[in-house]
Amino acid sequence: MKTTAQRWYIKFLQWKTQYLTHRQFILLLCGLVGVATGFAALAMRSLTHFIEEVLVGNIIRYINYGFYVIFPAVGFLLVYWVKKYIIRKEVSHGIPSILYAVAKQKGIMKRFQAYGSILTAPITIGFGGSVGLEGPMVVTGAGISSQVARLFHINQSDRMLLLACACAAALAAIFKVPLAGILFAIEVFGLDLTLSSLLPLFVASLSGVLTSYIFFGNAALLPIYVGDSFLMHNIPFYLLLGVVGGFMSAYFTFVYEQVNRFFSKFSSAYLRIVIGGAILGLLVFVMPPLYGEGHEVINHLKAGHPELSISSNIFGWNLENPWVVILLLGGLVLFKVVATSVTFGAGGVGGIFSPMLFMGGVMGNCFARIINQIDILPYKLPLANFTLIGMTALMTGVLHAPLTAIFLIAEVTGGYSLFVPAMVTAVVSFSIAKYFNKYSIYTMELGRKGELVNQDKDQAILTLMDMESVIETNFVPVYTDMTLKGVVYEAVRESSRNIFPVLDREKGSLEGVILLDDIRHLIFEKELYDKVSVLEMMQPPPALIQMGQDTMNQVMDKFQNTAAWNLPVVKNGKYIGFISKSKLLTVYRRKLIYFSNNK
Repeated sequence: MKTTAQRWYIKFLQWKTQYLTHRQFILLLCGLVGVATGFAALAMRSLTHFIEEVLVGNIIRYINYGFYVIFPAVGFLLVYWVKKYIIRKEVSHGIPSILYAVAKQKGIMKRFQAYGSILTAPITIGFGGSVGLEGPMVVTGAGISSQVARLFHINQSDRMLLLACACAAALAAIFKVPLAGILFAIEVFGLDLTLSSLLPLFVASLSGVLTSYIFFGNAALLPIYVGDSFLMHNIPFYLLLGVVGGFMSAYFTFVYEQVNRFFSKFSSAYLRIVIGGAILGLLVFVMPPLYGEGHEVINHLKAGHPELSISSNIFGWNLENPWVVILLLGGLVLFKVVATSVTFGAGGVGGIFSPMLFMGGVMGNCFARIINQIDILPYKLPLANFTLIGMTALMTGVLHAPLTAIFLIAEVTGGYSLFVPAMVTAVVSFSIAKYFNKYSIYTMELGRKGELVNQDKDQAILTLMDMESVIETNFVPVYTDMTLKGVVYEAVRESSRNIFPVLDREKGSLEGVILLDDIRHLIFEKELYDKVSVLEMMQPPPALIQMGQDTMNQVMDKFQNTAAWNLPVVKNGKYIGFISKSKLLTVYRRKLIYFSNNK
């Protein structure tokens, strides 16, 4: 007997089939995903602000400053318990989990990813984790879109489009930047999106930003007003800021990798919590602006009042001295990435988007203050402008997403007065950062494994192909203890293939191959049937394909380098089957046609 939900589901499918085309239905789903992502962003931010208000606004402010030391460890412990006893899954942080789903799981995400970040990210950040909500919001939106795709049995190309729509909607809802949200989905996820795919992205991004406007009104996360217009004589300093941004991007990535590598050495989750909590607690105690996302710091810098953020420094330094202010701001730039990496290493859940904006904004502001303090110019550099362009520089360098960075700044400022300096700085920063790191911080792990789906269509199709789908198992094996007689009667007569794998009968391991062309002259020499062994006839294969290790791109390279038509596949030394060049190219062609027809 069908439930009420099932009956409504069937009625909807009937209505959809009768009144909507496939294209219209996908647009409808994109809009729904955008709205759902907007609601998820609302819930996550509201919960985070509530926790911060209770802890920072009440306990730390009115009871004891020293709680800064304790709260991070408590947050990490709570997150660990939530993951272990409530979600019962490991909640991956940020964009890399979505990229992994695209590359390795055909765009399918686990059900818990639709709600896991909502439960864990606010606790992480509310208790002092130096990360952002943007990554968890994007993951939540992607998890929702994946479940929607499952519900309606959406094909693979449309699933990936829905993932991109969720990402666009998340960023649009957070910052009220619909265009930057679209560009973020295209640049970061690198999906082969055509012009026809832009309409669903527009629908999703618009749905997300409208949902944000309904519940948050006109209030912006980073309220920005550009008072000083762009001046041509500041171009050299924007170029120099781009250089600084490029090197700081390399520093960001280096520290991020090293700290996470350090924490990966500890097998005990509780040990990671204790060590990470102690390090982050000490950092936050010394530099309170490192607590949480740090958006207030950026807003204070733009307003020209850095003392509102750094006045609580434990050093008791006189903030009337401009060099003291510069020194404290420089410390925030250098240690923010440490605090962020420690948060991840200790088991916290969050994203790196906010830390990048924090570091970039403080870096740009600090840069302008140094130039102004040196007093080499007859005028002063505009601090607010350089704060914003600093964000562009670091975001471009770390994410390798210059268009997203440029349009984000353009949209949050409500105009394009800083468009030119943003472009100049982004180009320089991107060039330097690319020199040090081929991949962005989101894509470096998958990129180094050759599993990254990008805008190179050939590479993307190869990445999305399953090795299991091209393995052929209809090759008749022969064994090392056999003779020519056994090969002729048990293999040649029974097979339609011209190659035979030679296996160890007990271990099942591949010892070599026998080519039909090599033994053709022996087939009719019956006097040799019992004299010539398999070991004498076999030869080593030109190359081995390691299942579970080799990527499809590496498989293609092996075919190209060996000029072979068939290569054996092994897993942990045991024979699995063969991959033929013809089968590989046939599957590739079908995949290419499928994705082209569904764009």
